[in-house]
Amino acid sequence: MDRLEAYIDGWRRHDIAAVLDTLTDDCVVIECYGPVYRGKARVEQWMNAWYGAGGTVDGWEITSRDGAGGTLVAEWHFECTWKGEPGAFDGATVARLDQGRIAYLREYATTAPLYDWTGTWRD
Repeated sequence: MDRLEAYIDGWRRHDIAAVLDTLTDDCVVIECYGPVYRGKARVEQWMNAWYGAGGTVDGWEITSRDGAGGTLVAEWHFECTWKGEPGAFDGATVARLDQGRIAYLREYATTAPLYDWTGTWRD
């Protein structure tokens, strides 16, 4: 299991310590919704606040992954519950390593369900 897989697995298991173990102290994590978390202490604060508000990771399946040098990438399908509402979306993560830990991680996500285009767009 590489560091990005371990990061995702920690979130799936709601294991804050496991997630933090994948990160450098001065990491930068950019969530797909826009927030930037600078440093391991801020990531810990974010995770505690998210889980404390009732957020749950209900599934996070890696659908493809690759890496070269100190960069890891993964595409995934994410399912969660936030404020009592289930949600799901597809996305991708790019992570850069420094001395074997994640120093930079950025998530990108779709804003709508994917569909095959057949000549017209969905409304």
